[in-house]
Amino acid sequence: MPSRAMKFLSLYRPHLGLLTADLVCAFIAAAITLILPLCVRFITQNLLDAGAPNQLRDIGLMALLMLALVAAHTLCNLFIDYQGHMMGARMESEMRRELFAHFQKLSFSFYDDQKTGQLMSRITNDLFALSELFHHGPEDLAIGLIKFGGVFLITLSINPALSLVVCAFLPLMLVFSLHFNRKMHRALRLSKERIAEVNAQIEDSLAGIRVVQSFANEALEHAKFDRANARFVDSRRLEYKSEGYFYGGMAAFTQLMTVVVVVFGAIAITQAALDLSDLITFLLYVGILIEPIQRLVNFARWYQEGITGFHRFMDMIELPPAIQNCDRPGWPERVRGRLELQNVKFSYKTEFGDVFRNLTLSIAEGEYVALVGSSGVGKTTLGSLIPRFYDVSGGRICLDGVDIRALDISLLRRNIGTVEQDVYLFAGAVAENIRYGNPGATDAEVIAAAKSANAHDFIRALPQGYATEIGQRGVKLSAGQRQRLSIARVFLKDPPLLILDEATSALDSESERVVQQSLERLIENRTTLVIAHRLSTIRNADRILVLTEDGIGEQGSHAELMERDGVYANLYRLQLAR
Repeated sequence: MPSRAMKFLSLYRPHLGLLTADLVCAFIAAAITLILPLCVRFITQNLLDAGAPNQLRDIGLMALLMLALVAAHTLCNLFIDYQGHMMGARMESEMRRELFAHFQKLSFSFYDDQKTGQLMSRITNDLFALSELFHHGPEDLAIGLIKFGGVFLITLSINPALSLVVCAFLPLMLVFSLHFNRKMHRALRLSKERIAEVNAQIEDSLAGIRVVQSFANEALEHAKFDRANARFVDSRRLEYKSEGYFYGGMAAFTQLMTVVVVVFGAIAITQAALDLSDLITFLLYVGILIEPIQRLVNFARWYQEGITGFHRFMDMIELPPAIQNCDRPGWPERVRGRLELQNVKFSYKTEFGDVFRNLTLSIAEGEYVALVGSSGVGKTTLGSLIPRFYDVSGGRICLDGVDIRALDISLLRRNIGTVEQDVYLFAGAVAENIRYGNPGATDAEVIAAAKSANAHDFIRALPQGYATEIGQRGVKLSAGQRQRLSIARVFLKDPPLLILDEATSALDSESERVVQQSLERLIENRTTLVIAHRLSTIRNADRILVLTEDGIGEQGSHAELMERDGVYANLYRLQLAR
């Protein structure tokens, strides 16, 4: 059996008890449905004759039996509808949890090529229909088979010829349904892809709403949305057209069966081959036969929608993370922070060319090193290679003499603190964002980290202090305040190795001064790599590295590089002249 089919079936494993109870109730409900017409036949054949003894008593007893059957049928259906749907909802939830966890493992290279809105569609819209499929799939198949088999056997015992006429419709209905199921599957997959595009467009426009409004480009965004929305409508048109043919054709088949039974049954009555009570019973069973057909039709729809979502789910789950632990990752007791790059080569994609070729450098434990250079030479890329957000294409990066690919990824990243220019804060309270650096930290430790980051005073001045909600991405705070919160997070994390990526380049002079003070406090006794844009902020660095397209062009202290009067000195004088 294909691996995807095995994966689909394995999702039922934690719910086998509930699934069994659901199928037992479905079996009982289907059996009761088959028994009720036989009760009607018994009454019409045996209890309506004028000379039958105890007519009223027997009719009353049959009525009580039928009421008891209806009550049992109702209870079984209540269980199926509630517990069955809850089983489907739990299975859908478990898949969503698995997909979200998988998204957390995928590397930056994956997200470089993806749109957030499309990923959100995978984790929400694609899994909605699966809940119904998980519930109705086994149940509808079981009820359908029981009712089909039961109706065929019972009608065969009543009138074999008429039963075979009805069954002649079933192969035609099967061929018809398979043909339009394929069409619906293609249309549904296209529809899910198009709604993902709509979600991506919405997410992109709303995330950049400040840019949209500042350029007065609302009409442009409307036009982009309308194009995506129109493509979605076109895909739905194909879907509804296929559905229309499918459901219309199946309804026509069921109506034709009723007509055929009435016509052939009437002919049989005129020829004394069938009595009226048997024709009534036959019509009741045709009505029962229509119900499982409708169930199977609905199942076909849930199957197409659900299996399309399942395949899109598996497309993501089967995508292996580009960054993974080795078979036996190392877990040293203490990370000191000595960093070495040995002949490092890296490119984002082969067609883009190499960012680095044979880059070699060494940073001692506790050393404060600054990395400078023109835009595009790979300063930020280097900062992303050290925590293994990307893996090197050649050479190796070592931490305390051990190749970082041999270390556990979570251990490696827990020992590296990163402060970037583009600060990301989560929607929530100030304290929650600081505590992100150490989720188990106490309130006192959060406050101490804020004080170390020069953030305590402005936090206390907020309306609810540390409980103040700061909005999506911290929009209610200034750039300097957001940066200080990100530094407080790193203080709370307390890593031995720091990477500061142009952490003050987007700040005004006053904010830069305050943030720089907190950064100087942060780098004490830690191995620190500062990616600098403003050269005035790194004059106190132990060593400054000038990165060029050919590797490390110069290195030394600020004074040594200024005396050398090379690339760094020219960059420094150029900034001073601005």
